[in-house]
Amino acid sequence: MKKHQIIFACTAVFILLFYNESVGINISIFGVLLTLLISYFFQEKLVDRSHLILVMTSILSCFAFAWYGDAASFFALALSILFLQFKTQDGELKIIQIFPLIFLNGFTSIGRIFIFSQWLPERKIHNDFAKKLIAFVVIPVLFLGLFFIVYSFGSDHFSSLFTDYELDINLPQLIAMCILGFYISFSFWNYWVPDACYEYNPKLNNDFTNVSEVTNQNTFSFLDLDFERKSGEITLFFLNIMLLVFIGTYNYEQFFEAVEKTNLSADTHERVNAVIFSILMAVGIILFYFKGGFNFDKKAKTLKNLAKTWLVLNLVLIVSAMVKNTEYVSFYGLTYKRLGVYAFLILAVIGLVVSFQKIRKQKTNAYLFNQMVWYFYGTILLCSYINWGSLITNYNISVNKGVEPVFLSGLNFNDDARREYLQKNNLDGKYVEAVREELILNYQNSSFLSKALYYEFLDKEKK
Repeated sequence: MKKHQIIFACTAVFILLFYNESVGINISIFGVLLTLLISYFFQEKLVDRSHLILVMTSILSCFAFAWYGDAASFFALALSILFLQFKTQDGELKIIQIFPLIFLNGFTSIGRIFIFSQWLPERKIHNDFAKKLIAFVVIPVLFLGLFFIVYSFGSDHFSSLFTDYELDINLPQLIAMCILGFYISFSFWNYWVPDACYEYNPKLNNDFTNVSEVTNQNTFSFLDLDFERKSGEITLFFLNIMLLVFIGTYNYEQFFEAVEKTNLSADTHERVNAVIFSILMAVGIILFYFKGGFNFDKKAKTLKNLAKTWLVLNLVLIVSAMVKNTEYVSFYGLTYKRLGVYAFLILAVIGLVVSFQKIRKQKTNAYLFNQMVWYFYGTILLCSYINWGSLITNYNISVNKGVEPVFLSGLNFNDDARREYLQKNNLDGKYVEAVREELILNYQNSSFLSKALYYEFLDKEKK
């Protein structure tokens, strides 16, 4: 199939799936269709192991959305299919470029639709085209219309054959689905990559290509390399001393200083925020000092050792924050936010390890971002595949922490455990529980394409 045929075919499928329907299984079906079309029409480009992994994650994410129908599974589905399309069509470009391209194409597609030469094949109009149009279309339609008017005046029954019925079509929604389906299909199959992306792409490589030039390159024009190197050593030395003192006071306040239980929440949030800013600044400093020449400077051994020490000390700080978050969980139970803290801290550990590898293997700054995109994507996949609401509910019930009825009713996909616990203890989730039960009923009464399969395996009413 040609590009314009794929666009029109996907638009037609989109209309069939979404007309008079809510968001549900239809998105998963459309996602599977896009994945299969990419795999079939561009199979000669699926040469990497990463392509196969993206095909698998795309299909799994579609199933996850069909089951849950939540935001996490939607983002996993969208990113998986977009990554697969990008890696297949423009495999030489670094994956990090997909994010500005999504934003850019979101706007430019509106105008590019009308540049027909980019996506519609050119057709030559024969000289007798006008004659055929008049002879085969215009004249017959004109005479049929005239005689229809005449016969309609002479017979009510004849007129009623064409006028006494109404089409059961929601015309505004149909038009909206046509426009939206065409816009999505056009943007997906005919996305635009500016020349600047190809020109800038070498700067996003993981390895330096001009080592000799980079080695003699200084950051500040008024400082030569020796002064700059010494400045970095002094800066990192005192930063390490300061971080050691901070780790000592941080851990003393956490584990030895008496803290009221009522203040535990606020203290934990403050300390985790401090860790977050510390990690971001730590990575920023590494990116600043090791963006070029010092990676290959034989005299920068002390600077590298100080930088590695700085990363290790930040790792110790993360471990302390994890222990503090675990203490918080032991007091109050699990929540989405507390799980989110674990997720961020784990990503921070990975970021520090990648930064350590960047220094050790003499990689570019882009190496860090290229690697972290994939870890971030993996985190989204993990969030979309696991039923965190059920995990939180079952854990909290087992330890008898964080089991307030309203809180449990506000969690997603925990309905069997929630109903059983609230009924067993004669508890009421009040308005939040009522809203949750209404949501379940709405999904169960929806048409097939608008369903989320998770709700099909629940009782229609709580016992």
